[in-house]
Amino acid sequence: MTSLFKMALPVSRNASLFLRFIQNRKCSSPKRLLCSAPCNENKVDPPAGGRVFSGIQPTGVPHLGNYLGALETWVSLQDRYPSVLYSIVDLHSITQPQDPAQLRLNILDMAACLLACGIDPQRSILFQQSQVSEHAELSWILSCLTTMPRLRHLPQWKMKSKQKGEGSVGLFTYPVLQAADILLYRSTHVPVGEDQVQHLELAQDVARIFNNRYGDLFPEPRPLLSATRKVKSLRDPTAKMSKSDPHAMATIHLSDSPDDIMVKIRRAVTDFTSEVTYDPAARPGVSNLVSLHAAVAMVTVEEALAQARGLDTGAYKLLVADAVVTRLRPIREEMERLRADRGHLEVVLAKGSQRARELAAPVLMEVRRRVGFS
Repeated sequence: MTSLFKMALPVSRNASLFLRFIQNRKCSSPKRLLCSAPCNENKVDPPAGGRVFSGIQPTGVPHLGNYLGALETWVSLQDRYPSVLYSIVDLHSITQPQDPAQLRLNILDMAACLLACGIDPQRSILFQQSQVSEHAELSWILSCLTTMPRLRHLPQWKMKSKQKGEGSVGLFTYPVLQAADILLYRSTHVPVGEDQVQHLELAQDVARIFNNRYGDLFPEPRPLLSATRKVKSLRDPTAKMSKSDPHAMATIHLSDSPDDIMVKIRRAVTDFTSEVTYDPAARPGVSNLVSLHAAVAMVTVEEALAQARGLDTGAYKLLVADAVVTRLRPIREEMERLRADRGHLEVVLAKGSQRARELAAPVLMEVRRRVGFS
């Protein structure tokens, strides 16, 4: 291995360069020289009050359900916790085939969307997962502590592998990468939907296994369940709104124009009763519109029904569409502005990824030491 310092130099000069190197690396110990980013041993522990981590795949512009069910909560968490990390998880996205050029655009589009929704790089760390290599290395270490039967029990593997006939190894093991994403920052809280609780339980299990084998290091992350009402498909009100829905009229995207939103809501499935009532079991279509109205207008269902009094479902759809347009207009306009400045988005992600590496590097170094690698 090539020596870091030339032995022909005088000893005093060697020592001076050595100290200068350590100071430039911001490390407190020569043992930390192998860090892939500036290290600070104090950053291993999450701050008092906890640390939040969550991620989102860059697989197209988020829809209204994503915003009301997750992103709105993400924004509020920036004021409730002293340390918050949000990752664009592009490593996860390639479990499905991706066009490289489109993926690069999707990553920047997702950054624009998150910023437009209110994610503030001054109050949280917004970064690109693949630019922090510690995620992949920790995922490998944790995968060696996870059994195949444990992963087979997860519902998303059962569903997605059944849809495809067979799934990739990456699709099978991506819950371990999710666990690594969370544990790498010693996160204490993770905002999740009900369909992700079992994946968070895997992260808790892996943390316990690692701690039992190598000593306490990882806190067991706790779920932050959103109380926000779910948004259903406009074409099938028994199913969730989804980016992958093949019906173009089923999903409202945050980038949709006012005209697009108006058309989609006017064509939303309801029933043959003109009165507006709220009964999800008997009238799922109309009830979905009431829930949507209440969520975007930030009122209760009862208040939404009061506003609908005297309107038939056709007139009520116009009221709902107007409320959605009003709520999404500033987000859409800010997204368009940010998309036009790709350089700014790249800088935001680069700075966020550097800050994430500064937190991740000392944790992975400690993992490597405990496992026996260093």
